Amino acid sequence: MTSTLNQGIKRAFDFCAALGGLVVLSPVLLVLTIMVRRSSPGGAFFRQLRVGRNEVPFTCLKFRTMAAGTPNVGSHDAAEAWITPIGKTLRAYKLDELPQLVNVLKGEMSLVGPRPCLPSQPDVIAARRAKGVFAVRPGITGLAQIAGIDMSTPEKLATADAEYVKTASLWNDIAMILGSVMGKGKGDAARK
Repeated sequence: MTSTLNQGIKRAFDFCAALGGLVVLSPVLLVLTIMVRRSSPGGAFFRQLRVGRNEVPFTCLKFRTMAAGTPNVGSHDAAEAWITPIGKTLRAYKLDELPQLVNVLKGEMSLVGPRPCLPSQPDVIAARRAKGVFAVRPGITGLAQIAGIDMSTPEKLATADAEYVKTASLWNDIAMILGSVMGKGKGDAARK
């Protein structure tokens, strides 16, 4: 298959899976929305500017897992005290990522790819730029997350992300989705 054909198949799979996921999971999303709203002051959703494909910024959507008004930092820089009780559970089971299915539908993200970084993470951006990682859409999960690599180690992260870019295929994506659902990896990026 050509690269263009692979990209088309990946996009079609992402779109259909995200749409199906939103429909099937809509009752779960509704319950989580109510739980987040009731657990602490503030909205249920958290919107944050991230660096996307070709370094184009986009607004990433997540369930809010931190108290309203906490600093805008990456997960590895967040204080444990900032995380709400329901936020700890959402993070542990990666449920805070579910609203990103909307980003996938819009074509800003893929189900699998390098996790989108913050514009305020210049070391991560530079390492990824040097390895051509921004050639693909960022993902809800990815090779680095399955391997437990977070954004606190930019070079190691960029190397794993570049490996994903080189070896990306629909079957690898499906395997990584299943790995994420089964609890492999820690996830990361800035979470609120």
